[in-house]
Amino acid sequence: MTRVLTQRDLNRALLARQLLLKRSSLSVLKALEQIAGIQNQYAPSAYIRLWSSLKRFALGDLDRLLNQREVVQGTLMRSTIHLVSAGDRWGFAEGIGPSRQDWWQQVWGKEFPRQHMDTVATKLTRELAGRPWPRKELDALLRAHGSSIWSGVWVPLIRVPPSGTWTRRRADIFQLAAEWIGPSDTDEPRGLEHLLRRYLGGFGPARLAEAADWAGSR
Repeated sequence: MTRVLTQRDLNRALLARQLLLKRSSLSVLKALEQIAGIQNQYAPSAYIRLWSSLKRFALGDLDRLLNQREVVQGTLMRSTIHLVSAGDRWGFAEGIGPSRQDWWQQVWGKEFPRQHMDTVATKLTRELAGRPWPRKELDALLRAHGSSIWSGVWVPLIRVPPSGTWTRRRADIFQLAAEWIGPSDTDEPRGLEHLLRRYLGGFGPARLAEAADWAGSR
């Protein structure tokens, strides 16, 4: 006999995938990969989310992983700050990046042509290399080149500890992603596949358009 899933069945399946039905024994890393990251504009949000989802979680667990560069924070899905495993970071970024650049050019392309943005990104990457940058210094450098680059579309940055943590909630220290966790080892097609797999694992069966909306990709 075929069972027809009710709306309640589907809702509870989603809650289970997102580790919100009951606390899990997964590690922090495995949990982040299971739920496809945590949107994290306000730093304490991730700590509360992980505490709500995991049987054994303490504040220091996430701090340790951030300092060990196993978990990172940066602009990813829907051009918002997300907390993800370092292993997921480049797959997500490469899958989303070209689409974000295309969207950005549709909005700002007349004022800032793509060739100009590529040139500025190359200069910025060279100037930012070698150390973390406090937000005030970074803003001053960006203004010298055109503050529009701050969107992170062309220059991938990670906000690094101790900023963006429970005890220092202001996310005001940044470093090039390639320096913090190493250069990208993937490309757009593999990144899109990785994104889709993580989305389906974390949210269940869906239309491709729904996954694209979640990612902020086109």
